[in-house]
Amino acid sequence: MSNRISNNMGADDTDNTSLHSLPLGPEELPYVHKVGVPPKPKLLKEITDTLKETFLPDDPLRPFKKQPRRRKLVLGLQTVFPILEWGRDYNLSKFKGDLIAGLTIASLCIPQDIGYSKLAHLDPQFGLYSSFIPPLIYAFMGSSRDIAIGPVAVVSLLLGTLLQDEIDPVKNKLEYQRLAFTATFFAGVTQATLGFFRLGFLIDFLSHAAIVGFMAGAAITIALQQLKGLLGIKKFTTKTDIISVMKSVFGAVHHGWNWQTILIGVSFLVFLLFAKYIGKKNRKLFWIPAIAPLLSVIISTFFVYITHAERDGVQIVRHIKQGVNPSSVDKIYFTGDYLVKGFRIGVVAGMIALTEAVAIGRTFASMKDYQIDGNKEMVALGTMNIVGSMTSCYVATGSFSRSAVNYMAGCCSAVSNIVMSAVVLLTLVVITPLFYYTPNAILASIIISAVLGLIDLDAVVLIWKIDKFDFVACMGAFFGVVFASVEVGLLIAVSISFAKILLQVTRPRTAALGRIPRTSVYRNLQQYPEATRVPGVLIIRVDSAIYFSNSNYIKERILRWILDEEETLAEHKQPGIQSLVLDMSPVTDIDTSGIQALEELYRSLQKKSIQLNLANPGQVVHDKLHASEFANLLGEDKIFLRVADAIVMCAPKLEQV
Repeated sequence: MSNRISNNMGADDTDNTSLHSLPLGPEELPYVHKVGVPPKPKLLKEITDTLKETFLPDDPLRPFKKQPRRRKLVLGLQTVFPILEWGRDYNLSKFKGDLIAGLTIASLCIPQDIGYSKLAHLDPQFGLYSSFIPPLIYAFMGSSRDIAIGPVAVVSLLLGTLLQDEIDPVKNKLEYQRLAFTATFFAGVTQATLGFFRLGFLIDFLSHAAIVGFMAGAAITIALQQLKGLLGIKKFTTKTDIISVMKSVFGAVHHGWNWQTILIGVSFLVFLLFAKYIGKKNRKLFWIPAIAPLLSVIISTFFVYITHAERDGVQIVRHIKQGVNPSSVDKIYFTGDYLVKGFRIGVVAGMIALTEAVAIGRTFASMKDYQIDGNKEMVALGTMNIVGSMTSCYVATGSFSRSAVNYMAGCCSAVSNIVMSAVVLLTLVVITPLFYYTPNAILASIIISAVLGLIDLDAVVLIWKIDKFDFVACMGAFFGVVFASVEVGLLIAVSISFAKILLQVTRPRTAALGRIPRTSVYRNLQQYPEATRVPGVLIIRVDSAIYFSNSNYIKERILRWILDEEETLAEHKQPGIQSLVLDMSPVTDIDTSGIQALEELYRSLQKKSIQLNLANPGQVVHDKLHASEFANLLGEDKIFLRVADAIVMCAPKLEQV
């Protein structure tokens, strides 16, 4: 590379400088530092560093370094069971906060669990089972202080929809339950595997916009499904799309609606929504919306009991099996056709449950300014679902509504989950017979009031303002869930998320640069209209790594930049382009296809009598340019440290700033 540059260009790019109005002679160009060629690292070390950065970016083995064997054993146990670490500093003051929080979320979870189990087409006790064992496991293995574990509406609906496509939950009840346990088992295996092999980054491929749309669509679908209980309809469609549901609702208007049920359901729905409104207006009154569902259950159950409204067509819960979770190890399908079906359903449900739990955990961790280990969370969630599948539970995860109540109630640790679990156990052993006369309309109103919080209109508006493509992903997932099915909406969400990634990779942005007045800084001409072009020189910045997937596009886009620029210059009767400067600073990597594309670009430019110059290639890129001999083909003196250096050496004439 040339080692000469103007005295005026010796400062950093951010310095204000003035350029000579005339080209400088060779004797006036002092020494400038060349672009560094790093020493070639050893292959084994390069592979090791790459794998470490990919799978162990947080360096989890750092605490074990230079520690005695006994200390390493203790640290290992604390890694698997974080309760052994934070439990040492636990005290009575923290327990008071956890006790209040645990009792509060228990009052919320009990009626929700009974309702959510109906979404999964399972008996009510299975929802309670899933809020007993899984929270206990998570309390010992989870790293979040605020997350509350149990069944959630979206996963319950998804699981119920996918399961009933395989087995009729009414005609083949036992086989349906077995498939549910099998799916839960493989959901746990999926989650634990992702965490153990530190593959948690895979869930990030489902974009935030797609999740917002999917959750909103699922909330609408769940709310529509509850019209069956809210209106007292006995014969209802098994489909989840809005058209089928509304046909079923209005088709039963003259002979299927029950006015007593509607009165109970709508009255308490208004009460629940008003309680949530009070809780939002005054955060100190968070306990009102938290206890409102249980209070609604108690009042409505008592009312139905004394009036015997079930005789007038009001549907009630009736029998809930009493007692603790029975073992279900022998009910999991480990062979046969249902093994594959359970695995497929479990993977989908496990990924959605994982995405929701990790998002909730990170949200509350940032609010309290502490860190959670995503991979530990995955292992904890996976383990609790594996154990849960063996104790008659279905897929459990972090619940946003319960976690929010847990947070506002002043929880200090995962002990609040233990308290909640103990209350659920007491309910299973003693209280379940009292739910016999609970009207289904109350469960429907509780679920509707809960899922409305999943519709985040503020997030949708923000997505529209920030990124229109993200908004398309959001709306695609939303309409897919509402007008087709949950699995179709999920497929659309994943497809659009991947489509966006592919589009960004295969069609990266390029920009023409100009010089900011009174500086040696070169920036995008569209962003800075006041920037000036350099006569005879076209400066292009490539805003992406150059891979096989985009190398041909980048080459053709650069040639199109040149063609457009030459047409513009010809219209204004100005001299044509003599040099092309590629700003390589954003190019983080390049592969063999990228090198080949640069070689083809170089030859195309030679035919046009245009000199190719590179500015500021990074270490990895520069190393590969030398390894491929492209640096020798181009010439070392055509690779510059800065765009400003390249301009001084190749511009035929520079204007005075």
